[in-house]
Amino acid sequence: RLANAVTPLWRLPYQEQLQVKYESQRKIFQTLTSRLEELGIDAQKSGGLCCPLQPVVASPVINGYRNKSTFSVNRGPDGNPKTVGLYVGTGRAGNIVCVKANHMENIPPKHKQVAQCYEEFIRRSSLDPCILFHEGGHWRELVVRTTSRGHTMAIVTFHPQQLGQEALATQKALLKEFFTCGPGSVCALTSLYFQESTMTRCSHEQSPFQLLHGEPHIFEEVLGLKFRISPDAFFQVNTYGAEVLYQAVGELSQAGEDTVLLDVCCGTGERWPLSKIIGIEVVEKAIEDARWNAAFNGISNCEFHSGKAEAVLPQLLSSWEDARPLVAVVNPSRAGLHYRVVRTIRNCKSIRRLLYISCKPEGEAMRNFVELCCPPDPGKKLAGEPFTPMLAIPFDMFPHTAHCELVLLFTR
Repeated sequence: RLANAVTPLWRLPYQEQLQVKYESQRKIFQTLTSRLEELGIDAQKSGGLCCPLQPVVASPVINGYRNKSTFSVNRGPDGNPKTVGLYVGTGRAGNIVCVKANHMENIPPKHKQVAQCYEEFIRRSSLDPCILFHEGGHWRELVVRTTSRGHTMAIVTFHPQQLGQEALATQKALLKEFFTCGPGSVCALTSLYFQESTMTRCSHEQSPFQLLHGEPHIFEEVLGLKFRISPDAFFQVNTYGAEVLYQAVGELSQAGEDTVLLDVCCGTGERWPLSKIIGIEVVEKAIEDARWNAAFNGISNCEFHSGKAEAVLPQLLSSWEDARPLVAVVNPSRAGLHYRVVRTIRNCKSIRRLLYISCKPEGEAMRNFVELCCPPDPGKKLAGEPFTPMLAIPFDMFPHTAHCELVLLFTR
């Protein structure tokens, strides 16, 4: 059941998986085309879609490709509340169970090994797991990050409840001992982090990641550049797939040496040969990583701004007087771009070319696509000339699942 829920295509030969994904992307573009037609835009091109849709680009790695996995702690099928794995079922139906990820095709063996060791540790612990915050308990989820260089980072989330500093220090010491000298030492962790968290998700600012053992960062290489990764920095989950994606984005941007690239939601920063790169990212630690990455790789033409794109971008572009061509690349989360970001891009005359990278084009991104392409709308303060979709390329960043990463090129 777990494999079917998380990786529904795992039984299909890989070429068939790509075909299934292509069909679902085609449906998304049929929807976009009709949405644009409803706005009075003559959107239909050859093939009945608003722009050419290329075949899905295959992932270079099909199994065990994930460089980051999040494991939950909850009751297993046997009722043991100290089970580490992935959820099956729904909270509404009240049938959630936590199932070990051993047979998941997309999770690498190293992640499964760390999860197994964490389960062994919490089963030895005298403290309860924290399944529901208001019911007490402490041990919560585990995040494992790995790189192609053989580095492994583990991040344990812990609910402190009413524990004092001394009791917390004891638990941290036990966790560190288990993973450095005890049975968990087989994992050979590069970094072991601990986060005391009273919320579902905490940023470093809300609750610092505490390094218990090893190096503060792990390192990855993409397209010959070295990247530093912090515990909460965004990095594409499929490293080899990301190389193919970034190469294509670099080519589609048609950015020459006089081009300024505006990279919204830039994560740890991926770079191309341009005159200037401006990155915006909400996660402070990711911006620190991006600055380090640029300096380490000898790239001096980057400037990074930390903060929400909807706050930073309007400020940045309101006084824009640079005559150089400006290409925008946006790579938002599933929530899509904030309306103020779309409005700022629309109203900035210098942006003639826009690359939208979406991990869920059928969701909020669809609203963004329509806002970028609709006729000028004074009521919504969309004054700038509309964009036109020119080319769509889906990338299979998530083999065995139903998801795709879509790169959509807009020009005006």
